Amino acid sequence: MEKDDATDAEEEFDATAAAHPFTESISRRLAETLAELDTLTTGLANAKEELRAATRVVRSRDRSVEATVGSQGQLVDLRFLDNKYRTMSPTELSASVLEAASQARDAMSRHVVRTMQPFTEPRLGMPHMEGFDIDWGDIFGPGVLEEPAGPSARKGRESLRDEIHEDGEE
Repeated sequence: MEKDDATDAEEEFDATAAAHPFTESISRRLAETLAELDTLTTGLANAKEELRAATRVVRSRDRSVEATVGSQGQLVDLRFLDNKYRTMSPTELSASVLEAASQARDAMSRHVVRTMQPFTEPRLGMPHMEGFDIDWGDIFGPGVLEEPAGPSARKGRESLRDEIHEDGEE
């Protein structure tokens, strides 16, 4: 008889819930929220897996060095191309290495931000699921939200390269 009592109680609750629009509304919203949470969890797991395997490869402007960084900005490979390094001064070579590594790290940072951004934004139609306020500039540096500019924006680095070279440090 205990089973029948439990079944009767469930049916009575279902009938009560159906009779009260407020309870039905809460149940519907809860189901929608749980489905959205499941979608977010799956999407986040996929994004993390993609980022775990991500790399970015960048060549220096003079095309003498190629740097590869991993998803955490770590340098995972450095290649010296076409034996150009043999004719470069140590200062020029180090500037090319730093340039390629820095640009690759910046490219990876922008990729991480683009990949994770959808998970930080408020969910449309779900006012009870607020977004996260993440300061990407604080995490990756102020330039992470800016797309790389053309060659004219690199003049600062070129002038630094010229200054180092002109100092005669070789």
